[in-house]
Amino acid sequence: MSHKSGFVSIVGKPNVGKSTLMNALIGEKLSITTNKPQTTRKKILGILSTEDYQIIFQDTPGILNPEYLLQERMLEYIYQSVKDSELILFIIDINADPNGSQTLSDERVAKIFENTQLKKILLINKIDLSNQNVVESLIKDLSAKGIFEKIIPISAAEGFNLSSVTESILEFLPEHPKYYPDDQLSDENERFFVSEIIREKVFERYRDEIPYSTEVIIAEYKERENVKDFISAEIVVEKDSQKPIIIGNKGEAIKILGQEARGAIEKFLHHEVYLELRVKVREKWRSNPNMLKSFGYNADDK
Repeated sequence: MSHKSGFVSIVGKPNVGKSTLMNALIGEKLSITTNKPQTTRKKILGILSTEDYQIIFQDTPGILNPEYLLQERMLEYIYQSVKDSELILFIIDINADPNGSQTLSDERVAKIFENTQLKKILLINKIDLSNQNVVESLIKDLSAKGIFEKIIPISAAEGFNLSSVTESILEFLPEHPKYYPDDQLSDENERFFVSEIIREKVFERYRDEIPYSTEVIIAEYKERENVKDFISAEIVVEKDSQKPIIIGNKGEAIKILGQEARGAIEKFLHHEVYLELRVKVREKWRSNPNMLKSFGYNADDK
């Protein structure tokens, strides 16, 4: 029997459910998810392997109009991901854009579609929060545009119709040996996922600009026998005024953040850890190319 393998980019505007979809398709929480847009900042690989196929999903940041250098890097990750793929899964949120015009008229979206001959599947997400007439009308209108090979209504959060997504992907994947071992779920290491989990908790706990101004760096990660692993993480902010907000009155806010992050990290790693959090100020890091590079936001990342 032939074996299929290939790279599939998950693309769409912010907060349409890209990370929720990838996590649901591979059955593991690899990409962090929050109810705030722009949670995903880098390209994250999620690998689904069976005896007959291997699908390498690439979860990407949301397509937006970049306002500073970090967001430009995020946009570059999307273009690189598409370039390296066999297939695009393009997602729209039916409730945020019920006729799809807002999304498809975006010049950055148009650039993705224009610059590739790749097969494209449109996923209409969050249909559990819509109604059948709206869904059917949207499918009819977008089918007429002739952009997509297939249009599939789904609910990533509820797991609805995801088997149809996998089956459709396999129609377009080429015959190819596996790229990764069967037991590998991603190409990132544990340090990366630990930093992402802490950043997820920052997004969940803090409001306004704070989550977008923070980055998490793992300063130290020690695996220890017969005792908890030691993790020291730095929460980087852009302004002196943001530091006391992260820390909170008498350190209460960062204490709660640490407890929540530690619990999620232990769940992910399947063992206990000792987590130490510190807050550091790096002015305007989101617009500083050297700092962005040191934080792993490289324009030439593959």
